[in-house]
Amino acid sequence: MIDPKSPMADGAAVGGVGTELAKDTILRVQDLKKHYPIRGGVFSRVQAAVKAVDGVSFDLMKGETLGLVGESGCGKSTLGRTLMRLEEPTEGRVLFEGADLAHANKKQLFVLRREIQMIFQDPYSSLNPRLPVGDIVREPLDVHTIGTREERQRKVEELCLQVGLKTEVINRYPHEFSGGQRQRVGIARALALEPKVIVADEPVSALDVSVQAQVINLMVQLQKKLGLTYMFISHDLSVVEYISDSIAIMYLGRIVEMGKKETIFDAPTHPYTRALIASVPNPDPRKRRKQAPIEGETPSPVNPPRGCAFHPRCPFAQPKCKEARPELEPFSGSGDPRHVVACVRKDEI
Repeated sequence: MIDPKSPMADGAAVGGVGTELAKDTILRVQDLKKHYPIRGGVFSRVQAAVKAVDGVSFDLMKGETLGLVGESGCGKSTLGRTLMRLEEPTEGRVLFEGADLAHANKKQLFVLRREIQMIFQDPYSSLNPRLPVGDIVREPLDVHTIGTREERQRKVEELCLQVGLKTEVINRYPHEFSGGQRQRVGIARALALEPKVIVADEPVSALDVSVQAQVINLMVQLQKKLGLTYMFISHDLSVVEYISDSIAIMYLGRIVEMGKKETIFDAPTHPYTRALIASVPNPDPRKRRKQAPIEGETPSPVNPPRGCAFHPRCPFAQPKCKEARPELEPFSGSGDPRHVVACVRKDEI
């Protein structure tokens, strides 16, 4: 928890900017950008930038799971890492209970690390191969000097049991485990500091299908038991549909549609969302979708198209789609008060 004497207590903002959040909002992202400079020439001057995340805004509600979906290279993993300050943001704000993570200094960020943790995609490379599991799970407790040595050891054993591992595993090394077991270790480490928010970056994409189901069910159980809030990043729409309460669709560094899970899957509005959902394989030949697949390649994030970034591949594109980049706007046609779409033709198609 935040120290009552901390400058971030009572909702004080870093930098003196007001950061009042709605009662049920635990995390607010405002116009977040992450650009990677491209240097060249004799003096290595900045000549261009890779716009991996290019103006993302959304609210994450307490206790919910927000699924973030998009093609490979759309910037969803970079967004998750930027939220955690594993990547320094270029612009924008990330407000957690009134504190701005994007502009927090080293001391403030150290405090906030206890509230937001991350589960990484690769359950092997994210674990230190030179440390036994007990040391890996206990490391966050050591860094934040929580409890005595004996209390930390008991906490490690409790965490292992909580994620479905026996206490005997604490003396074994990561290479001795299967992929699913390693990911359970990663989850136990993320839970060590009792965070409120967990950013899960494709936590099951490297696992077998049967193991994926076990890990997903474990995350659902932990959420109900501990009251966790998830941001779940994935390219697998089936997994996202199962675990999420609301879904954000990302394309070329920006969110193009967001709403409740039922809205996105039953009444998708943006052409890109429609194409993604239509691409999900259906084993029943009587229910196979007839929509044509998306044509063309994803544009370069270094030089995105003018106007709507999706218009070169959109079957509904009109000349006006090339004129200005559409912003996320409410769409009343779905009946979902949280449904927003970035498409100038959303009322026509």
